Amino acid sequence: MAQAAAVATPKKPPRRRRSATPRRLPYLLIAPAGLLMVGFIAYPVISVFYYSLQNYNVTKPWRNGFAGLDNFKKIFTEDDQFWTTLAFSGQWVVTQIGLQLALGLGLALIVNQTFIGLGISRAMVFSPWAVSGVLTSTIWILLYNSSTGFSRYLADAGIGSYGTSVLSDTGTVFWAATVAELWRGVPFFAILILADLQSVSKELYEAASVDGAGRMRQFFHITLPHLKDAIILATLLRGVWEFNNVDLLYTLTGGGPAGETTTLPLYVANTGIEGHDFGYASALTTVAFVILLFCSIVYLRLSKFGGEK
Repeated sequence: MAQAAAVATPKKPPRRRRSATPRRLPYLLIAPAGLLMVGFIAYPVISVFYYSLQNYNVTKPWRNGFAGLDNFKKIFTEDDQFWTTLAFSGQWVVTQIGLQLALGLGLALIVNQTFIGLGISRAMVFSPWAVSGVLTSTIWILLYNSSTGFSRYLADAGIGSYGTSVLSDTGTVFWAATVAELWRGVPFFAILILADLQSVSKELYEAASVDGAGRMRQFFHITLPHLKDAIILATLLRGVWEFNNVDLLYTLTGGGPAGETTTLPLYVANTGIEGHDFGYASALTTVAFVILLFCSIVYLRLSKFGGEK
């Protein structure tokens, strides 16, 4: 009987040690791309911090060498243009974000409705976002041209005079550049806000209508609270991009006239590329980075991004 029981009882297979390779496989697969991203991001950032502590001007190699904090001291105590361009950058960002958010929210609410030609309307609203900054500048340069642009037709109608250019007048150049950037930036807000609007439950609006809430109350008590995180994220991203705006202003106005449209990043580009002073340009870039980082942290803390709606 004992022999039969021994024969009838199967032997348990030996335990195999679980290989760690399957768990590591996803990380191994993304490692090459991750290393490339770190290399492309980390190397430029480290280089900028390094050169910000150097005197590095390719036209004056005999002055090159370690400068310590001299570049930063010059920025805050001697460079009046830094403060001028920083103030204009703030004005540019606040104006653009405010107008782009308002117009983008309005467009998103419109194309979120159901009407004939909705697909074509959405395509027309979103299409400027696919246009590059340089091409956008070219389009608006042609539109603002005093000989071939709309100012000629306004002059034909008795509004204004012939030969005037809004890009060469210090009183109109800011708003001319603002309109051109709005044409490109408004679709970004419209896209993000529309995507979030699609996830709002219609039952909430139906229940609010039953309770007697009008469209305005529904907008402020249902729509806006639901869009809070999308609006915060969109304004933060767009604010950083507008602060770093170089392509449109560089090709549209070149920072002029008389430096009226020179942002801090454009001043950095002119200092490094045209002035060949890469050490000072790197110090300006480092200061701009710290300003953006500080403002982003404060904005996220004050807005309570990701909190309860």
